[in-house]
Amino acid sequence: MRDITDLAQQWSLAPGVTYLNHGSFGPAPRPVIEARQNWFRELERNPVDFYVRRLAGLLADVRERLGRFVGCSGNDLILVDNATWGMNLVAASVPLAAGDEVLLTNHEYGAVERIWERRCREVGVTLVIQPLPNPLGDVDRLVSQLFAAASPRTRLLVVSHITSPTAVILPIEAICREARRRGIAVCVDGPHALLQAPVNIAALDCDYYLASCHKWLCAPLGTGMMYVHPRVHAQIRPVILSWGRQFPGNAEPGLNDEFTWLGTRDPSGFLTIPAAIEFMEAAGVERFREHSHALAQQARRLLRPVTGIEPLVPDDSAWYGSMVAMPLPDGDGRRLQRALWERYQIEVPITRWRGGRLIRPSCHFYTKGEQLELLASSLAVLLAEGL
Repeated sequence: MRDITDLAQQWSLAPGVTYLNHGSFGPAPRPVIEARQNWFRELERNPVDFYVRRLAGLLADVRERLGRFVGCSGNDLILVDNATWGMNLVAASVPLAAGDEVLLTNHEYGAVERIWERRCREVGVTLVIQPLPNPLGDVDRLVSQLFAAASPRTRLLVVSHITSPTAVILPIEAICREARRRGIAVCVDGPHALLQAPVNIAALDCDYYLASCHKWLCAPLGTGMMYVHPRVHAQIRPVILSWGRQFPGNAEPGLNDEFTWLGTRDPSGFLTIPAAIEFMEAAGVERFREHSHALAQQARRLLRPVTGIEPLVPDDSAWYGSMVAMPLPDGDGRRLQRALWERYQIEVPITRWRGGRLIRPSCHFYTKGEQLELLASSLAVLLAEGL
């Protein structure tokens, strides 16, 4: 097994850049980039043969491999560009009627809120956004408070596995279990979960699970997955309609009838997902979780005296993994993020969340402890200047 220093050298990040934003745009390691280039060259050798005769089978192999990794059948997966793409598919497909309710937590991704705001407005559905306890740390209290907002009219719960703005690992098993008890369908938004946390979709028994493979799993940008439970296969319909099953090579009936062929798009990213899985499994999945969490823990420890504000969750790997969100004193987040980049070449997101602002450093195999120290010292200077 490679040592951490050797693994860090598999990424081609620009010299001098402190890249602490893997959670937004995760760069792929060299072997994954090379695998994608090989697939693209293979496609260019005979595009007709590739698209017409081979593509459906190749994508089926990808879904089967990815299914083994996330604990479900490949027959229940659709390959999508990212989790947001998949969320739009869910919103376009779930049967809703005037008077129904859709339930979200107040930790959901901003784009997800926008998707459901539009869908609910169009149909006359009430969108309920339920605050979670603050601070977090008690599973029973969290589940109880979330479902206090549910009613007999609640048709769907949309909930993150790991939240985007706040970097919190939610107790997704307990949440799904309570939703099933109440007869509420569940859509799990999981773009940050692949690799950061164990994912066993079949055990969750959720209706939908969405993920972006280009984040922690380090597949190429623009690769994601959408799990659809067999009980709701018939509900899903594409938002882009092309030839579907009528296209040659896509003759087997199933969930992917309308999703394998969506026009002449570059499939090389999807075909590279198995290479990303193999790379990370060879590096060690548990090793990654332990290493990256230790770095996130270091970031938390360094930033706490700088911000002067208590973190959102306990110092426990059950509540945060490879990234950590720390509350900041109020101010202009865009100016602060821009100053960190322009003056120190630090890439780290600073976002608005529920009236405050958060800084969310992400850690991977290529992250170094001294980079986190640089972040803390640089942030201290800028906050002292009033940014």
